[in-house]
Amino acid sequence: MQTAYTVLIMLMLVSVSRLVGRVIPLPLPLVQIAAGALLAWPTLGLHVALDPELFLFLFLPPLLFSDGWRMPKRELWRLRGPILTLAVGLVLFTVVGAGYFIHWLIPTIPLPVAFALAAVLSPTDAVAVSAIAQNRLPTPLMHMLQGEALMNDASGLVTFKFALAAAVTGVFSLANASLTFVLVAVGGLAVGVALSWLVGRLRSWMVARGWDDPATHVVFMLLLPFAAYVLAERLGASGILSAVAAGMMQSWLDLLPRQTSTRLLNRSVWSLLEFAFNGLIFLLLGLQLPDIIKAVASHETSLWPTLLYRGLDVLAIFLVLLVLRFVWVQSIWRLSSLLRRWRGQDEMVRMPTARSCWLLTVGGVRGAVTLAGVLSVPMLMAGDAFPERDLLIFIAAGVILLSLIAACIALPLLLRGIEKSPDDKRRGEVRDAWRKTAEAAIHALEAEEVNPQDAAQAALAIELKARIMAEYRHQLEVFNDSAEAQALAFQMDLLERRLRLKALRAQRLELYSLSRHHQIGDDVLREVLGELDLSEANLGPVK
Repeated sequence: MQTAYTVLIMLMLVSVSRLVGRVIPLPLPLVQIAAGALLAWPTLGLHVALDPELFLFLFLPPLLFSDGWRMPKRELWRLRGPILTLAVGLVLFTVVGAGYFIHWLIPTIPLPVAFALAAVLSPTDAVAVSAIAQNRLPTPLMHMLQGEALMNDASGLVTFKFALAAAVTGVFSLANASLTFVLVAVGGLAVGVALSWLVGRLRSWMVARGWDDPATHVVFMLLLPFAAYVLAERLGASGILSAVAAGMMQSWLDLLPRQTSTRLLNRSVWSLLEFAFNGLIFLLLGLQLPDIIKAVASHETSLWPTLLYRGLDVLAIFLVLLVLRFVWVQSIWRLSSLLRRWRGQDEMVRMPTARSCWLLTVGGVRGAVTLAGVLSVPMLMAGDAFPERDLLIFIAAGVILLSLIAACIALPLLLRGIEKSPDDKRRGEVRDAWRKTAEAAIHALEAEEVNPQDAAQAALAIELKARIMAEYRHQLEVFNDSAEAQALAFQMDLLERRLRLKALRAQRLELYSLSRHHQIGDDVLREVLGELDLSEANLGPVK
């Protein structure tokens, strides 16, 4: 029962932290870390023992799957050059540069272990950056950070596993490691794509036979990242890349017919899981902080001088990571700018290049994946304690905190005076999509031939077709290219939504009254209330 109580307390804290984050002007991850540290204070004394392998298995697959699902694929492809240089080139550059620096700074950390630490410090967290920047980052830069976070989660953790294996076995060959890396990566991607495709085919087969219960399909989606991870690991491929590939593939397969309810439920469930899992990871970091600090200082005679020296080591490592990232971003940015000018292409980001480089540099916040990876370091190596495992966790936790604090300070300063320009291209695509779909609906209704049995039914059918077509013609007016027509149509649309919302709320109040007076049963209440909620959700935000 103690474990159940602990889980419930942590979930409650994750929910409360969101409310506190609205009052305190701090990023949500920092609030959750502080809440965990407060909960682990000796007065409260909540302690959570983590199994590294279980922690890695429970948290990483669903988070990586969700990242792959949500990443805009077209933008990922358009910015594939900068994203790949950040997600692969920068990771290798960081592993080599930071790995040698860590080994030089702290000689007790063997070089392969230093490389493993540098690799696990490479993944970035675009969700934390978005929360700090409050959606003020220019769209191309945000897409680059999202794509980098998605790809370097995989590249950083795969490199981390190779470095960890070299540290455990004491054997490393660059040629063999490179070949193995490619095979493991390609195998992981293939397993994820194949398994996701098979699940999509299974769902299509179920839908075709009328087995379209949303809960059943959502359970398949929840199990898919874990299945992709385990299957790839059993086959000797990368479970991390398999989970990412499964998520990206499933986003294409999620357009099955007769699956509207499933998609609504699926999005809600995954939003909940993503929020809970990210929050639990940062909360666990706070819970582990006292134990991490005690473990680092356990072999020393004095606590505070040891913490000061170790804190300076963390600061030095963080600054080196920052410098390496800036040097790489600046170099690649200048090279890509020269290539775009040579090809006669426009600049992707219309702002000073130096500011863009600093935004990309400070935007490389470390987060949940770094913590999950470093906590997966094994306790033992060849029967002995893993060298400096507690110090590795301390450094990773310190770098996460420093990157969050630095982003909180630097990003608002760098974004000062920059108003995010409206995405006119995206708005145009949205207008075109609504206009063309409305035209298609009108054409389909015009071509529909109704053969009623009598004249009364014929008149009713004509009236219904005219009513439905009028709604689609209203959509065409809303998305008309004329500014005056749009303004008038939007005013009418807003007034209509307000009236519909008022009517829906009146319906809901009457439904509650019927239930209180026992005039309808709970099953009827749930059914009608679900329809009313879906209708209100379709209205969108009403001001």
